[in-house]
Formats: sequence, C-alpha cells, structure tokens
Amino acid sequence: MNKLIGISLAATLALTSVHAASVDELEARIEALEKSVTSNKKTITDVKVHHAFDNVKFGVDFRNAMESLSYKDNETGDKYNNNSLLTSRLYLTMASVPMKGLSFKGKLAIYSTWGAHLFDNSNGLKDWAASSKPTDTLMRVKEAYFVYNTAVGEQPLTFSIGRRPSTNGFLANYRENEPEAGSPLAHITNMEVNGAMVKLDWSRYIQGAYTKLVYGRAHTGDVGSVYGKVTEKRFPYADVNATAEDENVDFFVMVGDAYDDGQYKLMYQWAHIFDTKGKNENTEVTKVAAGSADLFSLGLQVSGIGEEISDFLDNTIVFLSGAYTYYDAKNGYSLLGSSDGGSKSGSSIWAGVIIPDMITENGKFGFEYNHGSRYWTPMTWAEDTAIGSKIAVRGDAYEAYWNFDLFGVKYLPSQIRYTYAQHDYTPNINCAGWFPSEKVDITAQNLRFSVSYRY
Repeated sequence: MNKLIGISLAATLALTSVHAASVDELEARIEALEKSVTSNKKTITDVKVHHAFDNVKFGVDFRNAMESLSYKDNETGDKYNNNSLLTSRLYLTMASVPMKGLSFKGKLAIYSTWGAHLFDNSNGLKDWAASSKPTDTLMRVKEAYFVYNTAVGEQPLTFSIGRRPSTNGFLANYRENEPEAGSPLAHITNMEVNGAMVKLDWSRYIQGAYTKLVYGRAHTGDVGSVYGKVTEKRFPYADVNATAEDENVDFFVMVGDAYDDGQYKLMYQWAHIFDTKGKNENTEVTKVAAGSADLFSLGLQVSGIGEEISDFLDNTIVFLSGAYTYYDAKNGYSLLGSSDGGSKSGSSIWAGVIIPDMITENGKFGFEYNHGSRYWTPMTWAEDTAIGSKIAVRGDAYEAYWNFDLFGVKYLPSQIRYTYAQHDYTPNINCAGWFPSEKVDITAQNLRFSVSYRY
C-alpha cells in the first residue's frame, strides 16, 4: 500500500514538473513573440517615416467652367456679350518634407479657353499673371517655394523664398471655393509674386499672432539680353542704360495675424511698391518708373456666430475688410492722372457672409459686396473673374455663389456664381497707374458654373 502511494506521488510530481516547464516555455515564447511584434512595428513605422520624408507628394485640382458674360456702356448704349466662354484650369500640386522643419511646395498651372492657341503672347502677360488668366495651353509655374522653420532663442523663426502662395488669399478663398486661403490679404494683393519671406511668431504673447516680412520683385527693368547680332557688343543682364525709366519694380510687404482664436481672426497688411509704373508728363511715355505706392488693409473674419446657439449659426462665417491705397508720383510724372508729381488715394470696403445651404451636407451659400472709390487701385491681377477684378471695382459690386459637392462627392467641388459690377470710374482691370481714372457708367455681369476634380 505504501509502495502504491509512493508511486502515485512520484507520478504526480513528475506531471506537475512537466506542466510547469510547459507553462514557463509558453510564457517565454509569448514574451519573445511580443518583442518581435514590437520590433516589427518599429521597423514598419521607421519605413513609413522614411518613405514620407523621401518622396514628393502630388495632387490634382482640375476645374472646368462655363461662363456667360455681358457688358453695357450705359452712356452710349453699346453692349458686348459672350454667352459661352468655356475654360479649363489644371493645377498640379507638389509637396515634400525631406526633414523635420524643412518643406517644399509647388504648383504648376495650365489655364486655357477651349480651342485656345498653343502659345499666346498677344497680351504680353507677366510670369506672375499668365497662369491666372485663361489664355493658352502652356504649363507654367504658379507656386514654388521652400520653408525652413527654426528658432533664435525662444523666438520661433521661419524663412522662405520663391514664388509665394499669394493668390486667393484671406477672404477670397470662399468665392473661389477653396478650403484654405493663400498668404496675403486678397483685398490689396491677389497676384503671384516672387520674394523672400521671414515669419515671426508672436503666439506666446497673443493667441494666433504672427508677422511676415516679404521683399520681392514684380518687374525686371531694362537689362541687356544674351541675344542679338554677333557684331553687337552685348552685356547680358547688365543695366544697359543708367538713365532708363524702365527700372526694377520691387516691393516690401508686412502681413500677419493680429489675433486668431479659431473663431475671431483679425489680419493686417501693408505693402510698399518702389518705382511703380506711371506716365512721364514730358515725353508722354507710359509704363515708366513714376513714383511709389502704399497699400493698407485690415480684415476681420468671424467663424461661427455666438456660442453653440444653433448648428446654422455655428457654421456661418461673416467678414468685413477695409483697405486704402496711396499713389505718390515723382516730379514730372503722373500716377492715376495726377499732375506735376501729385498723389492720388483711394479706399474700399468688402463685406460678406457664408451660410450653410441647408440642402446638401457640406454646401454653402455666399453673398458679398464691394465698394471702391475713384482712385482705388489694389494689386489684383490674378482675380479669377472673367469680367475683371470685382475686388478692384471703382463703384459697386454684388456677388452670390453656391459651393457644393457634385453628386455629394467631396472630390468634385462645384460652384454656381453670379457677379454684377457697376463701374462708376475707369474699370481697374489691370491695376495700371499710367491710366487716369475718368468717370464712366459701365455695367458688367458674369454667370459661371464650374466643376472640379480635387485630390
């Protein structure tokens, strides 16, 4: 009996030892597997991070539009129309982040009318205007710049150089059905510019505050060419005439947020233009370096009315912007019709409201009003309205639009927009200082339907 008990006890101890060994081994294997999974996750993460930093990300914004235009000179009764203007605009966007704190962004553009010529130089478009006007079928650089973020002590500092994202800026992006605004205030600057930028972040003092300082060039003056007859003396890119009136046109811009808490946003901008183009009163030659210009703007945007009163008010946006321009001619020159080195100043207001359409999931209705005085002259060459810049109107402009996703597809943003402009003075289409502003009575209307593919 005792022998049987001993055998049973020995067997039990043996089975217990085997079970304990199996559990220990299983736990060890589980621990090793967990370490392997963790290692694989880290490897995959490292690969993803490297892959994200080691490529250029491309995007597409392809818009097609059908427009109806009409003009009427109310003084003469003359009418001009185009009931079927068809255009296509292609943006090929680029972005890369090779390392933390350094990024590149670019945008190539083709903007043409249907049936356009391959190349159209009849209008003498500048490189900063050609991709913003429906002309030919050439692809041009619309944006190309890099951004580097660093700090000097506790002061965050950003440096950038290249062709700036300076079209469809603050407040203009809504009427263009673009979710993000460009850098400057569109009320006084809506054109592509080449420049160098330094950004100072003040958000540690005032919520959302920052200042950008930009210096750039809008026009290259009279310089020697690499082309010409073999027998000619050539001095490529040198100033060939020290007394030439075709000087470089440089600019300095200070723009930024004074405050931004996500609901209330207050932006400001001052731009100074050196040697802006005007008229030589002695020779009658136009487009010469005639003086300087200063442009100022202050805009307030409120995103959401009140505090959670209703979904409708929470998704309502209202804005109001005021702007002022001052053109000061040199002695012997004129700007905007001034004489003997005089000056001309103008002002403008721009108000708008964007509300949910209550029809589609993300659709918006927008209503805007603009008023400009006789000598109001902003830099809005890139204004995307076929009848000219409604922001630059010297008179009154009214606009209504419906932004929606076609078929409810977010990749097909679409718009129906109507613009009416009453020009009380010379239409400010080219923002040209060499033209005097005379009293007129012209009305212009534009009805546009557009659909885009954006991804």
